[in-house]
Amino acid sequence: MASEPATQRTSEPRRTNELPTRAEYTAPAMRTPMTPSNLLRGSASLAVGVALTLMPLSAQQGTTLVPTFHVDPLWPKPLPNHWILGSVTGVSVDGQDHIWLVHRGMDSLTARTEAGIGTDPPTAEACCAPAPSVLEFDQAGTLLNSWGGPGQGYEWPRSPAGISVDPKGNVWIAGIAQTAGIAGRVPPPPTDAHALKFTRSGRFLLQIGHPGKIEGSFSKTTLNRPAGFAFDTAASEVYIADGIENKRIAVFDSETGAYKRHWGAYGQPTNEAPFPTYDPTGPPDKQFNTVSCVRIAKDGLVYVCDRKNDRIQVFKKDGTFVKEGFVSKSTLGEGAAWDVAFSNDPQQRFLYVADGSDQKIWVLRRDTLDVVSSVGAGGRWPGHFYGVGSIAVDSKGNLYTGETYEGKRLQKFIFKGLGAPTGEKP
Repeated sequence: MASEPATQRTSEPRRTNELPTRAEYTAPAMRTPMTPSNLLRGSASLAVGVALTLMPLSAQQGTTLVPTFHVDPLWPKPLPNHWILGSVTGVSVDGQDHIWLVHRGMDSLTARTEAGIGTDPPTAEACCAPAPSVLEFDQAGTLLNSWGGPGQGYEWPRSPAGISVDPKGNVWIAGIAQTAGIAGRVPPPPTDAHALKFTRSGRFLLQIGHPGKIEGSFSKTTLNRPAGFAFDTAASEVYIADGIENKRIAVFDSETGAYKRHWGAYGQPTNEAPFPTYDPTGPPDKQFNTVSCVRIAKDGLVYVCDRKNDRIQVFKKDGTFVKEGFVSKSTLGEGAAWDVAFSNDPQQRFLYVADGSDQKIWVLRRDTLDVVSSVGAGGRWPGHFYGVGSIAVDSKGNLYTGETYEGKRLQKFIFKGLGAPTGEKP
């Protein structure tokens, strides 16, 4: 079990939009004579007592009220054509509350045991074939649209990873495949180093970067294994988590692809020096390790996942550093901060962090970045995770999660309101 995170903490009075604790509801316990006036006061006290009984347990005990969820075990509906999912590497919710995913398809499936009718020639007669790379679902879990793969005018990534639907309804897809590790390919295929923009129906609109064209973390024209997106519609800007190799946030014009700016950890210039092995007991690394996500909150703050450094860093839109917080700080390997999403309340008081190493969703207070609860645990049952690396939230507050590696699954968690924390802390 990981140790308690060393998150940023602040000392400040409770905000007016925060829910009260039990101490603020405590009624006097002393006995009083049974006079008519005291009987009236007793009736009022009884009403307060009933109200206390009906209040969530967390409010009575003085703990933080947190979002709670129940998994929908039958969501989404079965796919047609004997389609199955490969490793899910991105999940997004659009302005219509439709849920989108991108997955790795055949490259992440075992041909003999998982995708017999998807091989050439087929090795099975009835099951199964990889679904198209991009799938769109409605709230009921019905498949609405599917597309993806190579086409004219663009270069489809070998390993699509990260999907986001911008406020205009356009679909952005990144790619993170590496050149190394492809057996039997001479010369090996190029590294994914680009991002693509499509209409919701799959018509190509824009490409930033090209496979195999890599110029380093100072480049104004190239990427290197980007992993995710965020959007500033008013400024016509797309923020790219660039990412797995370049260790930076890069900002481009979302309509033309022109370079705007970029920055590294703590808002500093990017650094080409080799980064040290993550040490949870040492001082925080001065550069990003693995930038796997970027999101912009309603208040304009930019949230960045530094996955292998087990942390979230927060910036202004110009790259000015604001604060950081650690999540499951003792997690090694692939790290704990894979993807983030915001709660749907007006203040976006909570931050959800997908942790594909510890197999859970951490719930953080957004103002302090303190972990207050968690959702899920490791396993293959509904509500459990294996490789949960993607997360999104709809307008109703429901969570959607995608599992990579051998998880190969999309799940829906129905928002049940605020209540007592039910999950463990790191």
